[in-house]
Amino acid sequence: MSVVKINAITVPKERQERFEERFRGRAGAVESTPGFEWFELLRPQEGTDQYLVYTRWADEAAYEAWQSSQDFDRAHSGGGDTLAPAAASSSHLWSYEVIEYAGPKVNQDNQA
Repeated sequence: MSVVKINAITVPKERQERFEERFRGRAGAVESTPGFEWFELLRPQEGTDQYLVYTRWADEAAYEAWQSSQDFDRAHSGGGDTLAPAAASSSHLWSYEVIEYAGPKVNQDNQA
């Protein structure tokens, strides 16, 4: 069963635009990593200054392989781009195992 890694990153209001800019400029190497399934960056709406970086992996071994890769090191050091790092004030990694999931139901009558 898949595993989910959520990095909860606290970013002060005055640094949020810069933080998002960094993610827009990311190299996207994770997408070609074996076992990678999904990525989302979630922006806080109200009541918090924590961004959530959501990744989903085929299994723990796939995540660990990514985490120990050179691509991971490049992605988390700025990827060698000219943008200065966006300073977060804290970060916590949460780990979950997917035990149930659902997607949208397909309406059989409307299929071509």
